[in-house]
Amino acid sequence: MSTKQPNRRQFLKAATAAGIAAGAASLPSRVRANEPTGRKGKKFVVAMMGIGIRGKDLFRLIGKRDDVEVAYLAEPDQNRWKDATDIIQKESIPQNPKFVKDFRTILDDKRIDAIFNATPDHWHALGTISACQAGKDVYSEKPASHTPWEGRQMVKAARKYNRIVQHGTHTRSGDYAHAAVEYIKSGKLGDVHLARIVNMKEWKPIGHKEDAPTPEGFDYNLWTGPAPLKPYNPNRAHYRWHWWWDFSGGDIINDGIHQVDLARWLIGKDFPKSVSAGGSRHYDHDGQTPDTQVVTWEFDNNLTLVFEMALWTPYMKKLSWDKRQPYTFPNWPFDGMRIEIYGTKGLMYFARHGGGWQVFDESSETKPVAQQGDVKLDAKHLDNFFDCMESRKTPNADIEEGHRSTLLSQMGNISYRCGGRKLLFDPTTESFPNEPDANALLKRTYREGFVVPDEV
Repeated sequence: MSTKQPNRRQFLKAATAAGIAAGAASLPSRVRANEPTGRKGKKFVVAMMGIGIRGKDLFRLIGKRDDVEVAYLAEPDQNRWKDATDIIQKESIPQNPKFVKDFRTILDDKRIDAIFNATPDHWHALGTISACQAGKDVYSEKPASHTPWEGRQMVKAARKYNRIVQHGTHTRSGDYAHAAVEYIKSGKLGDVHLARIVNMKEWKPIGHKEDAPTPEGFDYNLWTGPAPLKPYNPNRAHYRWHWWWDFSGGDIINDGIHQVDLARWLIGKDFPKSVSAGGSRHYDHDGQTPDTQVVTWEFDNNLTLVFEMALWTPYMKKLSWDKRQPYTFPNWPFDGMRIEIYGTKGLMYFARHGGGWQVFDESSETKPVAQQGDVKLDAKHLDNFFDCMESRKTPNADIEEGHRSTLLSQMGNISYRCGGRKLLFDPTTESFPNEPDANALLKRTYREGFVVPDEV
């Protein structure tokens, strides 16, 4: 595996040589890495990486804040620049950002307090680490990383450069979620020995497409970044990258990571002792990741966590945003995003993103013995991030927590790719003892110019 580490000058030289510094101004000298950022009586100045579906959602949220200036929008596909401009105009967002292709060209801008990383998974680690090295705080979308090794490198960078790095699992900023954790800790649910994660909904198949010329204005080389460069194919690019091992790991890592993170938090565990996974591909279409998957993690104290996924179940639904209000609860059997915590005294149903939780015990029929709901949590999670940028306190979804939860999903995929066999796990090395084929999937080989460094 490549360990070649480009220095700062080589990094920017590569960007310029590739013609990907479009619109970037001359760059001032680098901010000191351990210099605290924050409001300092002025607005937070931020830059965004990626203006796809999630990037545009984040832009709408932070762009309307009166304490934020969005100075840059970095996106390698210039065809998407117009989408952001349309949002500014149609939604009266008071921002006038500069568009650039490559976020690396703005890292030396001293005005920038934070980077919002809404790129595909394979860019999360390099984008976040580079921002930390440049003295920026980071809001990085889920999942934390593309490989387990990358996730640990992100944690190291955050600690070394004293950066606030918030992971985009925003249910951790919900009051109801903290209440659920405390309810279980109090012993009211009894001893927990089983937890179940449901990730079920309908994703339409993407069909089959041939390789094609790269669309004009799309810097596909830059978009591919740390991943292997293969011929352009619309089924390997925007959004459909979720179903390829080069870029992601399917829906356990895309959407299921929210429930995996919450389940791990609710049961109060860090690392499992073992993992085993099975699955299949129901749809005949491009892509590699399973659309049907079951993963089992075993923890200390006889606790088992199970993840169940099916992406062809139209009767299973996500809770719609307009229903995510206090004490409006899902129809639990058909909630496709739920968590079930089984204790010796009761059962907790938990819905992510403010959907609420309810507890039933042996005296219950339809009436819960405890419950709580919440409101939309994106804004709360951003509030927490900006608050921590000022206070320098640990955020609700610190990158260490994001890494540990993402690791569980990655472990499930590794077992699946190794034939589904049970793999023992060593948390001290974050590896699988005596399993060379599984350990080979903990890290990837990088292309020159896009290397996640061994020494951050």
